Amino acid sequence: MKKKMNRFYHYFFRHTLSQMRLQTWLLVIVTSLGLGSSALLSISKVNAQSSSVSNDEFNSYARAMLSMEPDRQRAFRKIKEILGDRDVPQIVCNEPNSLNSLPSEAHNIAVKYCSRYQQVVEDSGLSIDRFNKITVELQNSSDLKNQIYKILIHMQKNSSP
Repeated sequence: MKKKMNRFYHYFFRHTLSQMRLQTWLLVIVTSLGLGSSALLSISKVNAQSSSVSNDEFNSYARAMLSMEPDRQRAFRKIKEILGDRDVPQIVCNEPNSLNSLPSEAHNIAVKYCSRYQQVVEDSGLSIDRFNKITVELQNSSDLKNQIYKILIHMQKNSSP
């Protein structure tokens, strides 16, 4: 009986479970969008008056986000290990106080992460300033969030084996 239930379960829910895993993973990326990309936001306010982001910019932005997600998770885990029971503070690369409050080893990990993130963004074809402006626009527009979410899903599906 148990074997029949397993076959029934896998027959009807296999595709749904794989879709759920993909959607969950992408949701983590999109929600970490504010956290991961805030690492590059400058202290000064960014003028987000225009919401004109080209498809090429969205693709570059999404590529950078997907590329850096494993590094972000790894850096977060390492910093969390160092901090132990303490919460990991929000780390903003352009805000020295957010880095300086970390213990030396965690500080070094955060600095390396910030440098790598900046390089990946620039390699994707965006300037840091443009990346930051897109981030602000995404944070302020559910339409743009949906658009980047669709691009991330598309990229993830095309990169899956």
